Amino acid sequence: MVEDFVPLSVQQFSREAMGTDRRRDDGSLNFPLLGLFGEVGSLLAEVKKKQRDKIAYLAYADAVTEELGDVLWYFNLVASKGGVPFADIVTNLHQRDEDWHSASDKPLTFAALQPSIIEPQKAPTDAFEQTLIEFAAATGRLMDEHAQTDLSHDHRRLGPKLAAILELLIRAANEAGVSLEAAAVKNRHKTQDRWPVAKSYPPLLDENADPNEKLPRQLEIAIFEREVSGKNYVFQTCQGLNIGDRLTDNAMTPDDYRFHDVFHYAYVAVLGWSPVTRSLFRLKRKSQPEIDEAQDGARATLIEEGVATWIFGQAVNMEFFDGLKPGDLPFDLLKQVRQFVAGYEAEECPAWLWEQAILQGYAAFRYLREHRRGKVTIDMVNRRLDIEPLS
Repeated sequence: MVEDFVPLSVQQFSREAMGTDRRRDDGSLNFPLLGLFGEVGSLLAEVKKKQRDKIAYLAYADAVTEELGDVLWYFNLVASKGGVPFADIVTNLHQRDEDWHSASDKPLTFAALQPSIIEPQKAPTDAFEQTLIEFAAATGRLMDEHAQTDLSHDHRRLGPKLAAILELLIRAANEAGVSLEAAAVKNRHKTQDRWPVAKSYPPLLDENADPNEKLPRQLEIAIFEREVSGKNYVFQTCQGLNIGDRLTDNAMTPDDYRFHDVFHYAYVAVLGWSPVTRSLFRLKRKSQPEIDEAQDGARATLIEEGVATWIFGQAVNMEFFDGLKPGDLPFDLLKQVRQFVAGYEAEECPAWLWEQAILQGYAAFRYLREHRRGKVTIDMVNRRLDIEPLS
């Protein structure tokens, strides 16, 4: 039986969006206004891309929906920080010259803001472009007025200005043929995926696999550097047996990438995913031919190696993520990783879980760079990768 669809209310979106605000202790409007203006700029950039490359830019409609969702998130943040509930702004649309009214307890849906939406447009129209320009100008005027006279504690002046901006936002969405409800839902999914209020680990990807084909739930691996014929190599042993090939950096300039297998072990421990490790330990899911071919095959292995290499390229310029805590990794980095693994089972892993895997893997990597040896412990039960001294 299909459950009845419950429209998303403005009040619910506002509550959930504020739950993902990582700067909730900061009452200033500076950051929210900068974020709002930045997202308006991103929305304008998507329109510019479509105009510049009308044929090739196929992701236009989806990109506009995502950008509108981000605008809604920051718009709500500005309103909440300024003491003007989002629902009050909706209640007072088109009434800026009259007395300001508080919203009732009745849920206000996004659908009610757009009684009718035209078909999604295939190209930006002149009307849409003009509305976006007006929208950017209105946002800029709001920032200018805040710079001249702080609006953080002046909700009487802030409310009508936000109502005017929301009118332009609704008009832009109508002209683009985009549902604001769809934009809000998309944003809610994205922010919960990255900064959930409560983190809940998803089931392990091979939970129902043959017991003999599951990734190791707990395992210790010794990783150490040794000189052979005047050249340094990294070796690995598990339960007294050598595993894998001896490794060098495979680079003109040494960068210690020879220790990069810890990234794969972190993917095992935290994500429950690693075609590379399955191949290394001969744990491919042969009893499930389709899974074996698509998820554990050579192409999946190359994807994982590509993810590890690409992240490493970003990490080099960020001190290998030293000092970063959960929530600190750039969102764009995590979004790019998710695009890498699209179509593979690892795309089921939320962004916040990917962040944990990356940070734990790089903590072990930094340890190995300093000490040149260590004992890595994979603990899939507790979603942990740990490292300690190796005698």
